[in-house]
Amino acid sequence: MDEAAAPTLAERFAQGSSFEGLLARPKENSVLWNALYGRAAISPEIAGRLRNLRGRWHLLVLNEDWCGDSVNILPYVARLADAHPGIELRILGRDDNPDLMNAHLTGSSKSIPVVIVYDEQFREIGWWGPRPRELQKWVLTEGLALPKPDRYRHIRTWYARDHGATIVSEILAIIEQG
Repeated sequence: MDEAAAPTLAERFAQGSSFEGLLARPKENSVLWNALYGRAAISPEIAGRLRNLRGRWHLLVLNEDWCGDSVNILPYVARLADAHPGIELRILGRDDNPDLMNAHLTGSSKSIPVVIVYDEQFREIGWWGPRPRELQKWVLTEGLALPKPDRYRHIRTWYARDHGATIVSEILAIIEQG
């Protein structure tokens, strides 16, 4: 692609899907996506932290609809953005944005979702993903030794017990440090 014709980061962000747009398009596990979003909520502790947040922030998520972690994470990221007028969320496909994905690898893995935090001028403040730290540590130590069905069952149980609290707290901490 000609460098002069390459879209700016702000333009790419604007071309991304909103969470509502993601929910509206046909995809695998559509019922699950909608159900988890319907149950997702921001805790009073997070709401308090959001009241102290100043400025405008952009959350750019690299995602693919089939990702089991994404279906458990993005509804909470969307609720975080919904809860503060200064936070805007957009979603881009991992596979359609290899430059962004390659800049945010987990080791050598293209694991998703990845939430990239930008300030008002689209300067990157930090990024998060593909899972909450505690869960990712478990996956990389004990989890990989399990058969996939058992590992995925444990992961889904972890998400169900956490109710998105760790996800939004870790992402909000990146914003707060900016």
